[in-house]
Amino acid sequence: MAWTRNEMAQRAALELEDGFYVNLGIGLPTLVANYIPKNINVWLQSENGLLGIDEFPTVETVDADLINAGKQTVTARKGAAFFSSSESFAMIRGGHVNIAILGAMEVSEKGDLANWMIPGKKVKGMGGAMDLVAGVQKVVVLMEHVAKDGSPKVVKNCVLPLTGQAVVDRIITELGVMDITPEGVKVIELAKDVTLEQIQAVSGIELITNEIGLLPVS
Repeated sequence: MAWTRNEMAQRAALELEDGFYVNLGIGLPTLVANYIPKNINVWLQSENGLLGIDEFPTVETVDADLINAGKQTVTARKGAAFFSSSESFAMIRGGHVNIAILGAMEVSEKGDLANWMIPGKKVKGMGGAMDLVAGVQKVVVLMEHVAKDGSPKVVKNCVLPLTGQAVVDRIITELGVMDITPEGVKVIELAKDVTLEQIQAVSGIELITNEIGLLPVS
């Protein structure tokens, strides 16, 4: 038995610390906002120029002009700031965002990330992904462990176009938590009822598993 999508997001939320400026990628990472611990204060940032994203709106509170970078309608918390996208990217490129939690199509054992396109498929564009992985202080990937066709997404070398080279610090999937280290991809935590044999069987590389439970999880 593995983590559900909500449990994956809940685990990813443990990566956040009080006072952090945080960027959440589109898709699964947006669920992390639902599980931010009550005892910490974080500021969610969006590339289109908003610092202080709050919960998703209800029918009564929706404002079609207030959107995040994924074009989802959002609300703004008390104290939020609005600014141009150029200022937003200056914040990202200047290293002022503490952590980005992003989805991925592939992550290599060296921390290379492919998460913006599949050749031959129509895409809207790169967005802010390249800037985020190059500028933020820590990159956590939150994704399913395998693709829809069953192929591994944790691989030796990415075959899809790269978003960034050696940029990923930690991977969280439904099966567990892995760190990118100089020695390779190290399993530091397993999801409930998941065995080392199970996570290894669906990975495209040989995982390092001899130190599981000995490393801090945040």
